[in-house]
Amino acid sequence: MSGHSKWSTIKRKKGALDQKRGKLFSSIGREITISARLFGGDIEVNARLRQAVKKAKSINMPSANIDKAIKKGTGNLDNVTYEEASYEGYGPNGIAVFIETITDNKNRTVGEIRHVLSKAGGSLGQSGSVAWNFDRMGIIFIEESMIEEDQIFNVSIENDAKDFKLEDGYYKLFFDHNVLYQKIELIEKIPIEVDSSFIAFVPKDFIKVSEEEGAKVEKLIDALDDLEDVQNVYSNYEIEQSL
Repeated sequence: MSGHSKWSTIKRKKGALDQKRGKLFSSIGREITISARLFGGDIEVNARLRQAVKKAKSINMPSANIDKAIKKGTGNLDNVTYEEASYEGYGPNGIAVFIETITDNKNRTVGEIRHVLSKAGGSLGQSGSVAWNFDRMGIIFIEESMIEEDQIFNVSIENDAKDFKLEDGYYKLFFDHNVLYQKIELIEKIPIEVDSSFIAFVPKDFIKVSEEEGAKVEKLIDALDDLEDVQNVYSNYEIEQSL
């Protein structure tokens, strides 16, 4: 199983201290709510919810906030209904942008996204306009110290991982997104502790841009990521290294 450069840009997503705490709590809270709504409020049988709660605890989200988010999802609290929605568009230099959201008002969300894209010289596209350029992958992170190299190799083979690699002190296992939570349960039963996991859109091909152009794209991605309803932003740009 060889390493693929297209996956080298997928970084471990764990709440960074320099992120805006309010946005971070809101983002993870919505993920908890959606997970509970789709698969129930029991973390013992809902792997997606279990991973979301683990992420919430890693950033010290109060237990009361976590419980409230679960109850929202199970219908035991509030009348707000969140739903997942994705949007596609283009940024500077024609780079593709794929945006995942969890929202209670799609009209508000799409308006905010369109405004940010337009301000950066980009545009909102139709459904399917850029999605074809991404592979939807489920990624599992296991701390290097928790497992031997030969064991992670065997785990990846036995669970039909598309690839695995060691980066920044963590093994990353790549799966088809449809089986991610099933694979988490199987790995945890070995038992091997899963540190974190998420579903990502990995570019099939990249558009090379200069450092100056790359800075503009990164500014756009930061602006999109700052929107309250936005969960994740993916793009297919790659900054050319100057000689």
